[in-house]
Amino acid sequence: MGILKKSVPSKSAQSAITIIAEGNKFCGDMSIVGKMHIDGIFEGNVSSLDNISIGKTGHVRGLIKARAVDVCGLLEGEVICDELHIDSGGQVRATVESKQMSIHPQGCFVGERRMKETSALDDQSARVETGLDAIDSLPTKVVLDSKPE
Repeated sequence: MGILKKSVPSKSAQSAITIIAEGNKFCGDMSIVGKMHIDGIFEGNVSSLDNISIGKTGHVRGLIKARAVDVCGLLEGEVICDELHIDSGGQVRATVESKQMSIHPQGCFVGERRMKETSALDDQSARVETGLDAIDSLPTKVVLDSKPE
């Protein structure tokens, strides 16, 4: 028998951090609420309501949507964010749509940049809230029957 408590909050008080460590590779699409740090390889699309950072050994190929993106490694593809910062040694080869962009003198940007008028997260927050509503609508109790039919 398993019991789920409805009184457990679906939102945590602190922002979660998702990490893809060096030596690991992820292929696919991710939608996260908290921060993300990538030291490994990520191929696909990722959207976050918070910040995404790419470490010195990180390599991202795909679409990134986030509030802020910090790059120390390599980012190839498309970026939609409010703030993009390319640190020393960071390389961005992408189409960028952002409100602000800064490049360290030892950073590299090859691509196209368009100014963003609205927040990159405007359409994401509604989808995340819908997902939390789905969690809250789960039954308060689940009973597993061990009798075979």
